[in-house]
Amino acid sequence: MVNTYKKLYIRLLTITLLPVLSGCFFTGVENTGKITDKEVQRVISEIELRQPASSLTALADSLPAWRVGKNFYATDDGLRLLFVRSSDYDIDTVSFSGKILTYAGYDIVSSISGAQTVNIKLSNGRHSFVYRTNKTLDSFGPDFSIPLLIDMDAVNDVTRQLVGRDVYVKTSIWYDTNSEDVFTGRQYIPVRIIAVKPGNKVLPMKVVFTTSDELAQEAFVWISSPSATMHNRDFDSMFSLVDPRKNHPEISDAHWSLIINGKVSQEMTKEECRLALGNPMRIAPVPDQAGMREYWYYDGGTYLYFVDGLLKSFRL
Repeated sequence: MVNTYKKLYIRLLTITLLPVLSGCFFTGVENTGKITDKEVQRVISEIELRQPASSLTALADSLPAWRVGKNFYATDDGLRLLFVRSSDYDIDTVSFSGKILTYAGYDIVSSISGAQTVNIKLSNGRHSFVYRTNKTLDSFGPDFSIPLLIDMDAVNDVTRQLVGRDVYVKTSIWYDTNSEDVFTGRQYIPVRIIAVKPGNKVLPMKVVFTTSDELAQEAFVWISSPSATMHNRDFDSMFSLVDPRKNHPEISDAHWSLIINGKVSQEMTKEECRLALGNPMRIAPVPDQAGMREYWYYDGGTYLYFVDGLLKSFRL
């Protein structure tokens, strides 16, 4: 895991650690010294402390504590490639996508190197499957997961925390609960969470909600699990427990109505436009004698043009 963090935080480590390491002299030829795992972990811990506390608790459930009968939701038929092939049946004919697999225990086997590693046993009620973890029993942590499988205990735990709660949805990218087609909804409006369901191989949970107004629209958004390392698609990035409107008393009702519907108009501020459309992919400042001019560019050819901080023209 530390090696993974090294790759993710290498730029931050360069900025944060190098100035304090002994033997680090910037005299044309840098001699930085070796960055140790302990120093990497220190920076990681500092970053994690800066992260706001999550609204959801994560289920701490490592493999040694799994009970026989624990359920997993299969997201993809690609599971066929992960399981050990059996002479008892043709695994290529087995359908996995959307099915539930049940945990049936594990075996300890000797690897080629002589290490005692764990093979996980699963069943669909008809066939048994074996997944080679290539890990020793004492190396499993609560973040372990089998690719293409979603832990239904984790889904049920999030269900317990969320269903029936009134919150505010922070994204206008909604999905139809029947077809799963994406459509444009409204953002920063109150909704009630009515279900949490298993998601897909990238985002393991679907949070289903209804709007709290007379339209009573039903939709869902995909979220990552509470234990995920990256937070750009977790519950707190998709929903708010408090009314976002209260954080922006300076915004007029007319402009807030546009923001809710993902629209902009002339004379809106950069902050109002950011709330309406999200952060731009690229910003191009164009200073001149007439004032500070700035272009914001988004995907799909959308751009905003600001003069002295106010929107003057745009293309959506």
